Amino acid sequence: MSRSVLIAFLILAGSAPTFAATLKVGANEEYKMPSAAIARATDGDTVAIDTGTYYDCALVKQNNLTIEGVGPNVVMTDKTCRGKALLITNGNNITVRNMTLQRARVPDQNGAGIRAQGGNLTVENTRFLDNEEGILVAKNPQASVKIIGSEFVGNGRCGKDCAHGIYTGPIAALDVERSRFFDTHAGHSIKSRAAKTVVLNCDIEDGPTGTSSYQIDVPNGGDVLIEGNKLEKGPHAQNWATSIMIGEGGVSYPSDGLVIRNNTLINNTGHETTFVRNITATPAQLSGNVFQGGKVIPLKGDGPAR
Repeated sequence: MSRSVLIAFLILAGSAPTFAATLKVGANEEYKMPSAAIARATDGDTVAIDTGTYYDCALVKQNNLTIEGVGPNVVMTDKTCRGKALLITNGNNITVRNMTLQRARVPDQNGAGIRAQGGNLTVENTRFLDNEEGILVAKNPQASVKIIGSEFVGNGRCGKDCAHGIYTGPIAALDVERSRFFDTHAGHSIKSRAAKTVVLNCDIEDGPTGTSSYQIDVPNGGDVLIEGNKLEKGPHAQNWATSIMIGEGGVSYPSDGLVIRNNTLINNTGHETTFVRNITATPAQLSGNVFQGGKVIPLKGDGPAR
């Protein structure tokens, strides 16, 4: 049976298949701006964006949508939608990859590269540069966010409230792997109110001008795995006293464990620094961590520090 005959048969049978489309964006493509292609996309489609700087923002309402750069230097910049972000994701299972999202500013001073308001979000090989907030994730107890191989540089600020490199509200899980955070301003590099927080093999450095507070903040407890990361607290760190904070916002989740192992902390603050401050009743399990530079206290709070 030919493809056309099969499709016709399925339509008559009331079970027509759906075919994912690729909508191309670029100077020589049908769609000149990412927002135009995203507006036309349907569930399961891919929006493929060619090299260029796009002064644009978009609302993503579809499910299972992929938004990806298909050439080098695919940049969305300077324009925010609904006073929130360059990309606002309201759909479920959204993937963003191979892009640069930069210079988001809004009146509330928390303009984000991505404002995730829907279900699961995956971010791969994407740069967040000089935004008030790199990624801001709204409350959704069923949602998971995964960030792989991405870069967060020069994000964060503190005005009436503080914005961060990544900030998740109460969600199911945050997983950040093989990503770089550098020169965060005033807020935290990673702030997670997720029930499960995983940070693996990342580089989280203030550098000579960064003014971050905590490098990783898990204010409401839950399950935590922080492993294989390089952390550096710089001379202008807003909070030189602590690198990783757990539980200062009040524990909201049960925990099967707080595991912090095989990380390196470089203390360039000129002050004594605590690596992990644990304000929960769950013991923090520290092992294999290495400390360089100024004096570091491995752990304050419950748990063994081996």
